Order: sequence, then C-alpha cells, then structure tokens
Amino acid sequence: MSRPRVPAPALFMLSGLSQYLGAAIAVGLFAVMPATTVAWWRIAVSAVLLLAWRRPWRQSWTWRHVGGSALFGVVLGGMNLLFYVSIDHLPLGTAVSLEYLGPVAVAAVGGRGRRIRVAIAVALLGVLAISGLGLDWSAPGTAVGVAFALAAGAAWAVYIVLGRRIAAGRSGLDSLAVAMAVGALVYAPVTAGTAGTPLAAPVLLLAVVGMGVLSSLVPYAIEQVALTRLSAATFALLTALLPATSLLVGLVVLAQVPTAGEVLGLVLVSVAVALASQPPGRPSRVRGAR
Repeated sequence: MSRPRVPAPALFMLSGLSQYLGAAIAVGLFAVMPATTVAWWRIAVSAVLLLAWRRPWRQSWTWRHVGGSALFGVVLGGMNLLFYVSIDHLPLGTAVSLEYLGPVAVAAVGGRGRRIRVAIAVALLGVLAISGLGLDWSAPGTAVGVAFALAAGAAWAVYIVLGRRIAAGRSGLDSLAVAMAVGALVYAPVTAGTAGTPLAAPVLLLAVVGMGVLSSLVPYAIEQVALTRLSAATFALLTALLPATSLLVGLVVLAQVPTAGEVLGLVLVSVAVALASQPPGRPSRVRGAR
C-alpha cells in the first residue's frame, strides 16, 4: 500500500489558508450583502464548479447514496451559514476557535490512548484561552457571534462524521458535488431579495466566485482526500491547524491583531497538533478505518 506523498498537516495548512483567504473576501462582502447571502453564494458557486468538474450524473446512484449526500449537503450548508453569521460579529480567529469545539468533541468521542487524550485536553485549553481571554463581551453582537460560532461547531462535528462515511462509501468528490447542489437549493430562501446583488457589478461577481473557489472548492476537495485515510478523531485533531491559519489571515489580510490570549491559545493548539501527528506505538492502517 503506497503512503501519501504529502503529509496530512501540510494538506491541512493548504486547506486552511485557502479557506480563510476566502473568508477574508467574505468579510469584505458583508458591507453590501447580508452574511447569509454571502454564505449562500459560496455554496452555490462551489456547487456549479464541482458539478461541472465531476459530472456525478455519469455514475450509478442508489437512493441511499443520494439521501446520504443530500443530508451531508444540508449539514454542510448550515455550517457555512452559521459560520458566516458568526464572523459578521466576531474576529475571524475568535470565531474559528469557538467553532473548533465541534471537532474537539468528535476527537474526544472517537479517540483512544493517553496521547490523544492529552492532545484533546491541550487543544481544548488552547481554544478556551483564545475565546475566553480574547473576547470583549461588552462589544455589540459578541453574544450573537458566540452563539452562531458554537452552533457552527456542532454542525462541523456532524460534517466530520458524515463526511468520512460518505468518502469511504464511494467517490467523495462526486458526493460532495451532489451535497453542494442540495445545499444551494435548500438554503436559497435565505437570500430572498438579495441574491441578485453580485450580478449587478462584475467586481462583486468576481469576488463571490473567488470566495467560492477558495473557501469551499479547494479545502473541501482536500478534506475529502484526507477523510478516506484518516479516522474521524485524527482528522478532528489535525484541524487544530485551522485556528492558527485563521489568526494569521485575520492579522495579515483583515488587520485583526490577536490578543495575548489568542497567542497563548495558538501555542497550545500547536502543541496539540504535534501530539496528534506523532505515529502510534504500533503500525495502524487508517484507510477505511471505523
């Protein structure tokens, strides 16, 4: 069995950088469109591109596979909508850190061994440092942003579990194309009266297309590859790289300077990633794992 040439942490850094560069574009679009409309455009653009690339109708589908992909799309679309509302009220790094509680919960349920338990604990401390010390609860909208970020984290946890099952059962990218299309259709009503805004200006249309490519097409394609060879618990812990990446993008692109608590949390999360990335005591094949 051939081993992946690109290490999983490197894949996740590429995924996170692309995803949060797209989120930075989204933050700029909030000035002209509601956050829910921006999120829907992200889903819709990704659906069109994935359908054109994968052409999933060429494959044979059972009702079970269609139903599973449709459920995945509803969860995925909901996660995107919740997250975009949260970053409309919170700094990017803070929202991502709170959202990360979802993957930590998956790791806590699915992980085994002392090392992974320590990694989970350190990652959780990192998230608490970033969110607890970095939040200004007196600022307007903070409570709303926190609530939506936590809800996005819960949806993220479900996404991880469903995504691994779908990727293991058939072509993950084909299922992702169907899921994105379903998500775009299901959540289209949230854009009532505002969906046509990007069509009025070529610059806005280019921005939403770029956002869709960077935020969804690239990272989700990478994650579908990773999900086929990693357990859900390991996948969840490797996503600890995402808060660090979001803090970097927020600082460089959006000029969101991290607090001391965010820096402390970043260090703790990095330690957790290092622990989770170490090989187990005995060889283990993760492809097709439970």
